Amino acid sequence: MRNPHGFPIWYELLTPDPDVSRGFYEAVIGWSVGAPMSSALDYRMLDTGNGQVGGMMRLSPVMEEGGARPGWLFYIGVDDVDATVAKIQELGGGVQVPPQTMEGIGRLALVTDPQGLPFYVMRGAVDAESHAWEMDGLGKCGWNELMSADQAGALSFYADVFGWTYPDRMPMGEMGDYVFIESGGQTVGAIMQQPAGAPPAWQFYFRAPDIDASAAAVTASGGTVHMGPMEVPGGNRIIVASDPHGAMFGVIANPREAS
Repeated sequence: MRNPHGFPIWYELLTPDPDVSRGFYEAVIGWSVGAPMSSALDYRMLDTGNGQVGGMMRLSPVMEEGGARPGWLFYIGVDDVDATVAKIQELGGGVQVPPQTMEGIGRLALVTDPQGLPFYVMRGAVDAESHAWEMDGLGKCGWNELMSADQAGALSFYADVFGWTYPDRMPMGEMGDYVFIESGGQTVGAIMQQPAGAPPAWQFYFRAPDIDASAAAVTASGGTVHMGPMEVPGGNRIIVASDPHGAMFGVIANPREAS
């Protein structure tokens, strides 16, 4: 795996109804969602037309009984899964699924940070670079945003585990600073203090061609737009939305061209 330690490499939706989710995200983002990989595992690839951004997994009754809910997760590439998991536990994080090797895919584990937010760590089996995260890549994830109940603790935890650095920040008044994440020489997202009334969460913004069209498609396809469309610093426009099953996500698009 060629991505540097600590770099986002894959995005995954947990959904109780992949057929409904397929129609929704194809309309909102413009992905092509593949067929289930097998009758035993309803896992579908999300294709951008220029490479894959992630996958979609059906929530099984066993998963739901274990506490899994509809939502988006991401995979962070690491040099050594077992050593990373040990470091996460040492720093107060948890392990939901211990390290395991999947033939032809790689070694991975499902973990949580000290605030209980889940994500995967993974070492891919093949010597190939993931392009699931590309700031300007259409259909790719263009921003990773953490709303943390303990911003200072999160900054320290992710720096210690993944080597993230925080070269810049943007003041947001009473909400504190919006602290930018650098990984592998790229600014891949930001960490902020959890706003009042919002749950702590990782939120992922996927790039679409037109933010107004995406917002309309969210509503028409059974989802909810919670914020936007609105312009953010840098000129991009965004929405924050939830899909028909309540999974939160963001959409990001270039500024609308003047007519």
